[in-house]
Amino acid sequence: MVSFSALASKIFGTSNEKRLKRYYDTVASINAMEPEIARLTDEELRGQTVKFREQLAAGKNLNDLLVPAFATIREAAKRVLGQRHFDVQLIGGMVQHEGKISEMRTGEGKTLVSTAPGYLNALTGQGVHVVTVNDYLASRDAEWMGRVYKFLGLTVGCIIHGLDDQQRREAYHCDITYGTNNEFGFDYLRDNMKFHLEDMVQRGHVFAIVDEVDSILIDEARTPLIISGPLEDRSELYLKVDDFIPLLLPEHYEVDEKQKTVSLTEDGNQLLESQLQEAGMLEGDSLYDVENVSVVHHINQALRAHKLFQKDRDYIVKDAQVIIIDEFTGRMMPGRRYSEGLHQALEAKERVQIQPENQTLASITFQNYFRLYKKLAGMTGTAATEANEFDDIYKLQVLEIPTNLPVKRIDDDDEVYRTAREKYLSIIELVKQCRERGQPLLVGTASIEKSEVLSAMLKEQKVVHSVLNARYHEQEAQIIAQAGVPGAVTIATNMAGRGTDIQLGGNADMRIAAELSDVTDEAEFARRAQAIREEVARHKETVLAAGGLYVVGTERHESRRIDNQLRGRSGRQGDPGHSRFFLSLEDDLMRIFGSERMDTMLQRLGIQEGEAIIHPWINKALEKAQQKVEARNFDIRKNVLKYDDVMNDQRKVIFEQRIEIMRGQEISDTVDDMRHQVIHDLVAEHIPERAYAEQWDVTGLHERVIEVLAYDLPIEDWAKEEGIADEEIRERIATHVNGGYEAKRERYTPDIMQQIEKAVLLQTLDHLWREHLVTLDHLRQAVSLRGYAQRDPLNEYKTEAFTLFESVLARLREAVTAQLMRVELAQDVPPEFLEHDELPMMEAHHANPFTGEDEMNEPALAFAGGAQWGGPSRMAAEPVALNPNNPATWGKVQRNAPCPCGSGRKYKHCHGAQA
Repeated sequence: MVSFSALASKIFGTSNEKRLKRYYDTVASINAMEPEIARLTDEELRGQTVKFREQLAAGKNLNDLLVPAFATIREAAKRVLGQRHFDVQLIGGMVQHEGKISEMRTGEGKTLVSTAPGYLNALTGQGVHVVTVNDYLASRDAEWMGRVYKFLGLTVGCIIHGLDDQQRREAYHCDITYGTNNEFGFDYLRDNMKFHLEDMVQRGHVFAIVDEVDSILIDEARTPLIISGPLEDRSELYLKVDDFIPLLLPEHYEVDEKQKTVSLTEDGNQLLESQLQEAGMLEGDSLYDVENVSVVHHINQALRAHKLFQKDRDYIVKDAQVIIIDEFTGRMMPGRRYSEGLHQALEAKERVQIQPENQTLASITFQNYFRLYKKLAGMTGTAATEANEFDDIYKLQVLEIPTNLPVKRIDDDDEVYRTAREKYLSIIELVKQCRERGQPLLVGTASIEKSEVLSAMLKEQKVVHSVLNARYHEQEAQIIAQAGVPGAVTIATNMAGRGTDIQLGGNADMRIAAELSDVTDEAEFARRAQAIREEVARHKETVLAAGGLYVVGTERHESRRIDNQLRGRSGRQGDPGHSRFFLSLEDDLMRIFGSERMDTMLQRLGIQEGEAIIHPWINKALEKAQQKVEARNFDIRKNVLKYDDVMNDQRKVIFEQRIEIMRGQEISDTVDDMRHQVIHDLVAEHIPERAYAEQWDVTGLHERVIEVLAYDLPIEDWAKEEGIADEEIRERIATHVNGGYEAKRERYTPDIMQQIEKAVLLQTLDHLWREHLVTLDHLRQAVSLRGYAQRDPLNEYKTEAFTLFESVLARLREAVTAQLMRVELAQDVPPEFLEHDELPMMEAHHANPFTGEDEMNEPALAFAGGAQWGGPSRMAAEPVALNPNNPATWGKVQRNAPCPCGSGRKYKHCHGAQA
């Protein structure tokens, strides 16, 4: 029976179709210009860019130029790449230009789509950022599509890991800048730790096109970026605590797989209390005495490491390191670390070297970073299932773009078996059938462990196959390139869902590059390359006749998008294809969502071993379970964002204040205002308004003036004078202090004092902000308990975070004033002494309290000594062994670092000046 809504859609069209209709007239206008644009010479086509920019300067807007600009970029792509934008690709480009998400199927050419809105928006000269999920794709797309942009006279840059500040600055000042979400976010945070405007690398956030937008803005939205530095080494404590976990029996702890939590039972508490007391690690009698908070934290993390995290599913051990496996892509995440001591607990569990914990120095979520852009757009093959979240969080609409050719893929209903063994045997039987008829097959698994279980079973059956998972990610491009040859069997984790297409018959270009790399004779190269292309063409015909690529899912994932990505590998550009999911009641999703009742029901129905239950209702029930998980994950991300929004408002104030300080030529006025406010607050604190003289704390005021303002004034004597009021005392203190400070300004010259003031103000602000971030982390954990008292934790957090922020500003005024009142300089100050040391590159990918993920790329950092002006500590990289007399051993030296030759001067004023 057809539902009323389905019937209405057939008659009137879906809302998506209605929204797309208005783009077709514009496509017709672009197509009408094609003959005219095609007649232009290369030089005339390049001149279009100059003409468009002149028209913008004359008052036209980007929408006025859309038709000719799109026609121009299409012609450029034809001449440079041999690729012409399809009409649907132009529609996808228009959707992105309007700041929306274009959902386009795998193989529809999303990389080429982005060139049209990229070119149009780059005409303003303000820069366009194209964001990808990894360095490989950023480099590939910048080189590949960059040829089209450069042909039209635009500049193209690429931000990848390992670039220095000068290279980053040049890349950001290009018309089009490719890079990863991590690098863009880290550069924003690092820019807001700089001490000079000219050292900042980014130049604003005008327009970003986010590739794989669902992966970046949804999947990774729970993992905020941080820059961090290490705390003291506590590896011995982790190892000691880890020794107690194996003593726990199943009745000593409770695991909730739905909520991903584990907790001790009463028996477990008692066991650990007695064991810890015997080991002398417990103060007092109870594990939950306030003195034992740190021990409890370590026990909880060790418990999570042992009972929630599985080796080869959540992480692998490689080269004596614990490396996280991304739950969405199945890729290894080298350098990424779990936070809150969880990664250290895993290292203790696996008995590898334990790295020190880290303290947050700066932080931002992807949600708040990407909301900095004035216009944001995206593209992906799977966004419609998360349309509500995109609209709610980012105000981004999702439009499904039709495929260039009709989709011929057949999607079968799921097959559900009682046991995993029956499921795997059915998959192996299908694999054999596909191989016999020459049909390539891609088998998607949810974890390394399961991919290797299936691989072992195929080996037993002597079935030749390739395995693509985090262990073999280096061969990813080669494996995927040949996954479409007749009879190929490829087992892959989710990582096969992003970035590279499976071409039926195989990838000729990849084979030529791999097989002919050592051929130097041009004629021989051309002959053999042609033979490879002909062989691939024959293979493609064989595969097409066999039914195209067959995609098999070995279980359903928590997110429907991951399943859709896997299905989307097949049936690209009108190719035939097939997909089917094989499930068992032992799968994680089935087991967690009540498979016991279903198992009992199947047994009653008399289902035999090896038989499957196949029905559309099963698909619907599974989709409902996935929707529940997706809704819960959305709630988590939304909750994280609510808390981060509180910090984000404060972060904006601090970052804007830093830029004002760096930009400000007259910083002295700010410093003077701070000093006046400090004097006012000191007097108000000790001489309350309308208080009697005998209620004044004159002694306390005297001590605080010495402590903060470094002046020993006869305040007690002043207080004894007849009729004196608090205002008079305040004016006398201000007169002495201001006079002394002005004399210091004249003595050291206003220019030098201004540099000192700027240095003290920025360093103190940074130090207090870092302390504030740590305090907010602790506050967030503490307020969660207030729900038990019927108080809203979020409102409590907002209120207390605001109070804490006000206290940070008060402490800033006092700390800056105290340092400046005491600062003294030698008479001959070398100019470089007034400059700041550069911060080393410190980065992390730190997750929220719910998941605990953290990405740390440079753990080997150590605290250096105090700051130049007696302010907060600075961070410095650990020194490495080098020969002061041999510059070849120095490696890369930061401009402001001490010169390795031992002269005592900065590198840029010593050997760096000679370079």
